[in-house]
Amino acid sequence: MGRLIELHERFDQSPWLDNIRRRWLLDGHLERCVAQGVRGLTSNPAIFQKAIADGDGYEEQLAELATAGTPVEDAYWELVARDIAGALEVLRPVHDRSDGVDGFVSVEVDPRLAHDEHATVVAARTLHERIDAPNLHVKVPGTAAGVGAVRTLIGEGRSINVTLLFSVERYEAVIDAYLDGLETFDGDLSTVSSVASFFVSRVDNEVDRRLDAIGTPAALALRGQAAIANARLAYERFGERFSGERWDALVARGARVQRPLWASTSTKDPSYPDTLYVDSLIGPSTVNTLPDATLEAFDDHGALDRTIDGVPGDAAAVVAALAELGIDLGEVTELLEQQGVASFVESFDDLLATLAGRLSTERAG
Repeated sequence: MGRLIELHERFDQSPWLDNIRRRWLLDGHLERCVAQGVRGLTSNPAIFQKAIADGDGYEEQLAELATAGTPVEDAYWELVARDIAGALEVLRPVHDRSDGVDGFVSVEVDPRLAHDEHATVVAARTLHERIDAPNLHVKVPGTAAGVGAVRTLIGEGRSINVTLLFSVERYEAVIDAYLDGLETFDGDLSTVSSVASFFVSRVDNEVDRRLDAIGTPAALALRGQAAIANARLAYERFGERFSGERWDALVARGARVQRPLWASTSTKDPSYPDTLYVDSLIGPSTVNTLPDATLEAFDDHGALDRTIDGVPGDAAAVVAALAELGIDLGEVTELLEQQGVASFVESFDDLLATLAGRLSTERAG
């Protein structure tokens, strides 16, 4: 039994793949990943920017779009829709066998809408209607505007991946929006799925930079601890909020928990183990979405043990120790949200520019 399969069967954590390529749909690579234990797939504008810029497998459709004179943004969504539809088909058996728990494929709304609640709702509805499948997650950024959009969309019975979450406080607001939406929806709650994508490694990137600038032994001893502590505190909130009378009433109507999803789990610091953010966050009712290199590394040499709970009090102690050094984790996570949105917008703009060049070349040819 491979580690990815064991991760799910022993610890109730679902490994998802954080990448997509057209070639993987054509050569059977994604099917092999599923056989290896992958139980879902996530994408984002940066992933599509790289995939389409590399162009492997997109040539025929690009030629068709160029010949038809398709505008650049419309061409982007045509390419994305075909990739997502192909991945949905591959993952559908996982969805059916898991009774709708896994087998999801995520596609993100236009990142330029991250601070526009109404436009985000409209964009998410459009994607759900265009790519009509029970195992589709539409990704909505967990900005302040995104929280309101999540409440509306869940209230319409739509399955949502809330992405770009960094702070525990914003995560709590997302949980509230999910519960509010479930209470509003008058249909079968068992058909509504959601995950809350909590970004991990980027927290250490920023906090470690600040610790290095302080440079004292006490500061340097905290390197590589902030991200895991932050995620473990989020998991504590998950356990608290998905229990009690309010939640029990929703469970009676068929509701499913909104699972925490650990995202940004590749290590950026080469001095850290390459499976650090997988090994350290294993626990039930969670998802870990892994870039393909991290997925292969974990399946080769990852550690299998329940680690999400950590030692009681340790996560809060890390946050307190950072505060004593003048590092406010709330300010860090607010900055990371701003940077995350800006990064996805930049990737989206770069992608459109690349795609415009590809279409122009096809038309000239």
